[in-house]
Amino acid sequence: MTEMLTDPNLWAAFLTLTALEIVLGIDNIIFLSIVTGRLPLHQQANARRIGLGLALGMRILLLMSLSWIAGLTTPIATIMGFELSWRDIILGVGGLFLLYKATTEIHNTMEGHEDSHSAGQITFTSAIIQIVILDLVFSLDSVITAVGMTDNLPVMIAAIVVSILVMLFAATPVSNFVNRHPTVKMLALGFLLLIGMALIADAAHAHIPRGYLYAAIAFSALIETLNLLARRKRSATGL
Repeated sequence: MTEMLTDPNLWAAFLTLTALEIVLGIDNIIFLSIVTGRLPLHQQANARRIGLGLALGMRILLLMSLSWIAGLTTPIATIMGFELSWRDIILGVGGLFLLYKATTEIHNTMEGHEDSHSAGQITFTSAIIQIVILDLVFSLDSVITAVGMTDNLPVMIAAIVVSILVMLFAATPVSNFVNRHPTVKMLALGFLLLIGMALIADAAHAHIPRGYLYAAIAFSALIETLNLLARRKRSATGL
């Protein structure tokens, strides 16, 4: 045990994997922000905690079932030369769900339905069900990344626990910020569309490097930050 704690290779794997899991967790936080923003204010924090707790549980269970994870990539059918696996199905369904959710939210926002009671709010149970569906998809992506980085189970679990804790602390301020600024919310919905298309591409075996997606997200976020600062300056000067 002591040797493990003093092994620089394990620490390097832990820190690298933790950073990657936090980056991958951006998807989770954005989706949580959008879904929980539809709940009454007093239920939002609880829904975020439950959602991230379920994400942590799913990731650990999947890590402890590595043989089952490996089986998900095994083809179950061949359709016109395309080898279909359970992983493809899960990613494809998750991607389609993200596209549907983001498109619906954009429609409600643009058509002015966002503030109406019927379209503006959802039930707590509905929010949790939506979070569970996407947690499964994001957890699968997260665990496959972890398995590709190291074969040390304690290191993988520790990295995922730390990343979820970081997401837990970040979820509330990020959600409040997104829901407080309509343009930021629209940008976040655009990110969900990007992520949904990336999941569908993965399901079709046309992998889009995540670095491209996150670079686009980072650049868009930077531009929006400059816009927010410019608007704040104009408000302060009365222009």
